[in-house]
Amino acid sequence: MTDYPPPPKPIPPTPLAQVDAKLERLASEGRPRWTELTTRARAQLLRRCMQTTLAVADEWADIGRALKGYPKGGNGHGEEYLGGTLAVMRNLRLFAEALEAGGAPKLPKKWQRADGQWVARVFPQGAIDRVLFTGVTVDIWIEPGEQPTQGALYRRKRAGERCEGGVCAVLGAGNQSSIPPMDVLYKLVVDDEVCLLKMNPVNEQLGPVIERAFAPLIDAGYLEVVYGGLEVGKHITDHARVTSIHITGSAKTHDAIIWGPGPQGDENKKAGAPRLDKAITSELGCVSPVLVVPGAWSEKQLQYHARQVASMLAYNCGFNCNGARLIVMAKGWEHRDRFEALVKQRLSATPTRVAYYPTAQRTWETFTAEYEHTELGAKTSERALPWTLLEGVSAEDGEFALREEPWCGIMSFVDIDASEAGEFLDKAVPFVNDKVWGTLSCNLIIHPKTERALGKQRVDQVIADLRYGGVAINCWSGLNYGIVNATWGAFPGHPLDDIESGQGVVHNGLLIDHPQKSVVRAPFMMTPTPAWFTDHQNNLELGRLMTEFEAAPSVLKVPRVALAAFKG
Repeated sequence: MTDYPPPPKPIPPTPLAQVDAKLERLASEGRPRWTELTTRARAQLLRRCMQTTLAVADEWADIGRALKGYPKGGNGHGEEYLGGTLAVMRNLRLFAEALEAGGAPKLPKKWQRADGQWVARVFPQGAIDRVLFTGVTVDIWIEPGEQPTQGALYRRKRAGERCEGGVCAVLGAGNQSSIPPMDVLYKLVVDDEVCLLKMNPVNEQLGPVIERAFAPLIDAGYLEVVYGGLEVGKHITDHARVTSIHITGSAKTHDAIIWGPGPQGDENKKAGAPRLDKAITSELGCVSPVLVVPGAWSEKQLQYHARQVASMLAYNCGFNCNGARLIVMAKGWEHRDRFEALVKQRLSATPTRVAYYPTAQRTWETFTAEYEHTELGAKTSERALPWTLLEGVSAEDGEFALREEPWCGIMSFVDIDASEAGEFLDKAVPFVNDKVWGTLSCNLIIHPKTERALGKQRVDQVIADLRYGGVAINCWSGLNYGIVNATWGAFPGHPLDDIESGQGVVHNGLLIDHPQKSVVRAPFMMTPTPAWFTDHQNNLELGRLMTEFEAAPSVLKVPRVALAAFKG
C-alpha cells in the first residue's frame, strides 16, 4: 500500500481588514477602469495572462496533484494539466480572440430547427480543431424565441451605452483547479465585473500560483484573491461593495448564502424573503445520468464504452459535478448484464485514489448505509475509498440515489422497462428529466446504426427534450466542460427557491447570447484513446503539450501533439 505524502500546509485566512481594502480598491479604482477598457486592451491583458499562466503551468499541476495525493508522474498528475492549466489556457485564448473580433468571433455554422429554435455551431473552428478532435462537434442551442447573437455587452458599448459594471465575489470550487480562474474570466469578459476570488480551503494552496498566472489582471487592479473559510466567505457575500456573487459548490451552500443557515433560512425560503438582495449565478452539481441506448453492439464496442463509463466516475477520484452517477439501461437489452459486468471489471482494474475531499468518508458512509453495494479496486492508501456501485436502485420517484448527489466515487445502475431504442428513449428521457436531481449534464451513448434507424428528426427531438445544460453524445460531458467553446451551467429556469444545478453559465468561448444548452457529439468510438480515459498511457505528456500548444497554436506543432495522443 502506497504511503502518499501529506498535502501542502494550508494558507492562513486573509484578515478582514485586508479583505475590506481589496474590495474598496476593486470598487473605487478597478471597476470604473475596467468598464472603460477597450476590447483590444482587454485582449492584450488576456494574452499576457497566457504567457504568465504558461510560466507556472508545471508548478500548478504539481501542487494540484500533491493536494489530491496523486503520485508524481501518474495519471492523476496528467489530469491536473488536462482539467487545470489546459482548460484555463483555452479559455484565455478563446476570450482574447473573441475580444479581438469585437465580441463576435465568426461562427462556423448556424441553422434553425423545424420549430424555429436556433442552433449555433461553435466547434470545430478550423483545420487544427478538426485534426486534433476528429469528428467532434459542439453546438449551442439558443433559447427559443431568441436569435444566435454574440457579445451583447460589446454591442451595447458600441451603441454608446454606458455600462456600470460591478464587483463580483467569486467563491472558488475545491475540486478542479481551472474552475476558480475560469469563473473569474467569465465575470470579467462577459458580465463586465471586476472580481474578488476567495479560494476554497480544499485547494487554497493553488491560490498563490493562480495569482502569478493572473498577475496582469491583479496588477492592473481588476482581480484580488483572498483566503479563508466560512467567516471570510460570509463577510464577502454580505459586503456592501459586492454587487454580485458567483458560486461553484453545493445547493446547500447556495441556499445558506441566499436564505440563511438552519431553521431561519428555511423560514426565509418558505416566505420568499432572501437575506441578500444581490444577483447570484451558480453551478451546483447534478446526479449526472448516462443513457445507454440499446442496440446491436459488438464486444469491442461494449469494452470501449465500459472503459469510458468507468472513467466518467474515476476521473478526479469521483469529485466532479459531471461524474457519472446513474447508468440508465434498458432492462430487456441483450447486452445489459454484459455491459454492467464490464464496467465493474474496469473499475476493479482502476487503482483507487486518495479521497481528498473532507466530506468524502461521511458521504460514502451515508450512501452505503442506504443500499447494498459492491466495492471495487485495490486500495492504494489508507486515505482511499473503493469505487462503489450501489445495488437495487430503482427508477421510482423519491429514490434516495436519484435525489442526492454522491460526492465521491459512487455510481448506480438503474433499469428502464424497455428492450428496444425507441421505447427506451420514450421512458428514459422523462425519467431523467423528472425523477433525477439536477440539470447540469447528461450523457447519451447511442450506436450509429440505432441512430439511423430512429431517424435524424427523432434523435433531434430527444436532444431537445433533455432538460440539461450540457448534453454529451458518445463521449463524457467532461468534454463539454473542457473544450470551453461550449457553455457550462444548468438548464435555464431554476428559481432561487428551487435552485437544483444553479443559474447562469460560464465558459462560452464565442460569447453566445441566450444559450439554452450545449451539445457535444463525438464518434461512437474514438481513436486514439480519449484523454479523459483514466487508463490513458500518456496523459501527462499530452496535458503538458496541449497546454503549451494552446498558448500559441500552430499547425507545425500538431504532429507532436498527435504523437503524444497516439501513445495513449
